[in-house]
Amino acid sequence: MDPPRFVIEAPEAASMAKDAGLALTDLLPTLVGDAKCLARTPISRYHVGAVGLGSSGRIFFGVNLEFTGLPLHHSVHAEQFLATNLALHCEPRLLSVAVSSTPCGHCRQFFQEIRHAPEIQIRVFPVNDPDQEPDPAFGPLSRLLPRRFGPSDLLGEEVPLLLEPHHNGLTLSTRNPTHESSCNGFCGGPEADELAAAALEAANESHAPYSKCPSGVAIVDREGKVYKGSYAESAAYNPSLGPVQAALVAYVARGGGGYEGIVGGVLVEKEGAVVRQEHTARLLMGLVSPKCEFRVVHCRSG
Repeated sequence: MDPPRFVIEAPEAASMAKDAGLALTDLLPTLVGDAKCLARTPISRYHVGAVGLGSSGRIFFGVNLEFTGLPLHHSVHAEQFLATNLALHCEPRLLSVAVSSTPCGHCRQFFQEIRHAPEIQIRVFPVNDPDQEPDPAFGPLSRLLPRRFGPSDLLGEEVPLLLEPHHNGLTLSTRNPTHESSCNGFCGGPEADELAAAALEAANESHAPYSKCPSGVAIVDREGKVYKGSYAESAAYNPSLGPVQAALVAYVARGGGGYEGIVGGVLVEKEGAVVRQEHTARLLMGLVSPKCEFRVVHCRSG
């Protein structure tokens, strides 16, 4: 059985729209139901799907993820999943998005990290939800957050935003503790080095302009497939998405099955950073995949 797809390449998307007699943007609402079915919500059982059109012509799916045993604020919202999915595939811009439920304030804020966010076209298109009325047409995100607080309030125009290429200039520290007591023997060998290198790549791609504390996580499954996730901050702080959640988005989006299939993980962050991911990352991975061998590697600027 083929794993579900979270990206539709541009030629196929254009062909689907043509066959349906629709403009590419108007194809998005017809896919919301498919996205919604892919959500993983063991706590609320409330599925949310988001379908976005990138400037490349590709279509991306986003779904909400919840994790049994963890507080609700560790959940991933469908819009966060969507934005992370775009970043994973180096999509430079989100043009329009259709969602199955009205975006909460958390998600409206998270979208502000994308350049020209107020211009993103959005349409709420509920599927099998009689309590919500569908929007008759797409409209700008600014109608949902008319007086926004965002990167322009804290950053200069030259600072790269989410989805924009950048490199944080991090290298691995020459001295790194192995934390043998918590990594269960996974700390040595070429596989661990490869995983640390992938986590470093994720840290260098991290969007952390507010704290200046980039970080990244790489996880590996039983088949040896590596999935990486980058910490993504919000100007409003609380809607920020941690690197473990971002790595789990990559795992789901690229066909990963149950989380118990994750057998190893590495977090890369600066030693003594003002914002540290280590303790939260260990909590998350310990509950999501208890047998995962997890370690922390420190990095430094330059």
